Amino acid sequence: MADKAAKTEAVPGSDAMPLFYSRPEALNPARHGSLGLTARSDLSFARGVHAIPVVASEMPAAMRSYPIVFIGPAKAPVIITGVRQGENLFVGTDGRWTAPHYIPAYVRRYPFILAEDPTTAGRLTLCVDRASERVVDKGLSPLRDDKIAPFFKGAEPTEATRQALAFCNQFQIDFRATRAMVERIDAHGLFAPRQSTVTLEGGETLNLTDFQVIDEDAFNKLSDEAFLDLRKSGALTLLYCHLASTNSWTSLVHQASLRKAG
Repeated sequence: MADKAAKTEAVPGSDAMPLFYSRPEALNPARHGSLGLTARSDLSFARGVHAIPVVASEMPAAMRSYPIVFIGPAKAPVIITGVRQGENLFVGTDGRWTAPHYIPAYVRRYPFILAEDPTTAGRLTLCVDRASERVVDKGLSPLRDDKIAPFFKGAEPTEATRQALAFCNQFQIDFRATRAMVERIDAHGLFAPRQSTVTLEGGETLNLTDFQVIDEDAFNKLSDEAFLDLRKSGALTLLYCHLASTNSWTSLVHQASLRKAG
């Protein structure tokens, strides 16, 4: 099950496993014919993550709840979900994401992912993280069959697998488009390192560092030609969503206060 693509969202030149994934395996009926996905919405796997990748198409929804910043040499856009390392303020002890806050596509995609197929250069194949608690063997699981969505029916992928492939394909398209937008923004020298000081209720002060933002002054000083270049590239929506998301630091502090009070 493969699809042409330029690259995955992994950082170029890095052997690090993508966030959340530890044992991704290429889906095939011979190896995974008895496996399926349990139909539950436990997002506990994201509870210990304070920064999650986001793509441009979902930023209008994400900016209402989370600050959007850029990290690493690739200036990858992420939403900030916590004020401390290893703490996601939007996932409760029951594994549920706090309503009505937007759940990023990167989280909803798990445990599926597109990864490079070593047997076919330049192609990606649908993989599933075998370490996920949602991946079970139908013959060994105590769950009823109607609680498990099988990956295959015989040698053919099921509707659940086809939907996972479609979702991952769309995410990959959005990822590549977002990367191109970031590269255009970077070409105009608009990124600047920044840190943020967050003061929680009770007076505790936390410093968040090692991220970049759009330099709004530099953006406002762009030439008409440079501004037009960004508009044609589609990068303006990303830019404006990032700038608007600075208001969501207040939401983050509010979530931290709720968590402390709880």
